[in-house]
Amino acid sequence: MRLFLLTILLAPIAAVALDLSDKQRGEIEARIKPFSEVCVQGQSCGGSTEGAVSSARSGEDVYNAACMACHVAGIAGAPMVGDQVAWADRIGKGMDALYDSGINGIAGTGMIARGGCADCSDEEIQLAVDFMVDSSR
Repeated sequence: MRLFLLTILLAPIAAVALDLSDKQRGEIEARIKPFSEVCVQGQSCGGSTEGAVSSARSGEDVYNAACMACHVAGIAGAPMVGDQVAWADRIGKGMDALYDSGINGIAGTGMIARGGCADCSDEEIQLAVDFMVDSSR
């Protein structure tokens, strides 16, 4: 009985979804295309690496777009930017360790890979880390 009711309820939705024009299907495919391909570091993936480097956002831009959400208020234990005490031990571990934490995240903490900025390059993450460290010395 449940399957019958589910079928009756979903049939109109499925009919509408299947009744798309070629133009509508093309528009949908164009919208999801950037998210439907995987690009592995080191591959050209249809784009030039030169363009990616030259269009890098500043560290402050990346911080404002992604990092600030946690680092401005100390959410999930994130060291607040400007808090010299909270950053001292982290800075003491060296910039390579901080870059690694920013790029790969820290297991068992709220620090996720790239701070959730999926479209940030490694260089942009490093610039954001530099910005936070410079603002916290």
